[in-house]
Amino acid sequence: MDRRKALKNMGVALGYTVATPTLLNIMQSCKREPSFDWVPDFFSLEEGRAITQLVDILIPETDTPSASDVQVHLFIDRFAAEVMASEQQSFWKMVTKVFMDTAYESADKEIPDDLTNAELEVVLAKALKYTPEEKEAYDTLIENYMVNLQDDKVGSLGNDAARYAFATNLRGITILGYKTSEYIGERVLPYLPVPGTYVACGDVNELSEGKIWSPNR
Repeated sequence: MDRRKALKNMGVALGYTVATPTLLNIMQSCKREPSFDWVPDFFSLEEGRAITQLVDILIPETDTPSASDVQVHLFIDRFAAEVMASEQQSFWKMVTKVFMDTAYESADKEIPDDLTNAELEVVLAKALKYTPEEKEAYDTLIENYMVNLQDDKVGSLGNDAARYAFATNLRGITILGYKTSEYIGERVLPYLPVPGTYVACGDVNELSEGKIWSPNR
């Protein structure tokens, strides 16, 4: 993979393809910190409250727990603080601020006023609604921005591209944190502790009931 493509991927995916043990260690540490008494390590208090609301907009409670019920908001904050490279952290802070500023402006509220789920959902839905052509254009802008950031050069990224980057990254890391959580990994997804039963010729779909395997194996 060439350097420019790698840097673009850092902006689009924020580097959250890391070893499963690292993810599990982060989730274990999140379990010990109650969400009602949460002081974020990476985000501001206002951003932390919004992240908590946003992950539940993406994965609300149904017959399974919501994202915040399994501490995904804590996972995202801890991941940003402990796993992301410095340039990724700078990028994440920038796109988070752009998203939050847009949400406050859209709701006609002043920072640090609380935003409702409905007010946040409007901005999130718009940021996730893009055409293939827009996605390609945003990815190119992100690639150029990350190259400049890596080279210690001053760059700029339009607000639309920044909101796109925030929303797509948040969606991806929310899904990752949700699947990696102990409750979902062991009680919802097919879970097979190691060492497990050896089945030489079993059908994968039948063994997992058509679900993806839990990463907590």
